[in-house]
Amino acid sequence: MLRTVILSAALSLTAISASADGQISFTVNPTNQKEDALIRFGLAAYMLHKDYETNGQVTQNGINNAAGLYQNGACNTGLIEQNGSGHTGTLSQNGCNNAHGLFQSGNNSNAHVSQSGGQSGLTFVYGF
Repeated sequence: MLRTVILSAALSLTAISASADGQISFTVNPTNQKEDALIRFGLAAYMLHKDYETNGQVTQNGINNAAGLYQNGACNTGLIEQNGSGHTGTLSQNGCNNAHGLFQSGNNSNAHVSQSGGQSGLTFVYGF
C-alpha cells in the first residue's frame, strides 16, 4: 500500500525543469488525499526531527542566501532550507491548511512557491 502511494506521488511530479542559467528543479504535488496526507506527514516528521518548533522555518547554510516566508492564515506549515551559496527562495502561503517544503542546494538557484488554501507540496532545486 505504501509503495503504491509513494509511486503515485513520484508519478505526480508536476514540473521537472532544467534551465540554461544552471539549475534543475522538480516539484511534487499530491493528486489525491492519501498523497496529500503523506506529504504533510513527511514534512511534519522532518521538521520534528530537525527540532523546528514553529509552523514556519527558514534555515540557511552558506553565504549570500536570501529567503522569504510569508504566511497569512491559520494552520500553515512552511519550510525553506538553503544549503550552498547564492540562493534566492520565497514561499507565500495564503489561506488555511497549506504545507510546503522548499529545498535548495548547490549554488545560485532561484525558486518561488505560492499557495492559496489547502495545498501541499515539496520543491527541490539544485543550482550549478
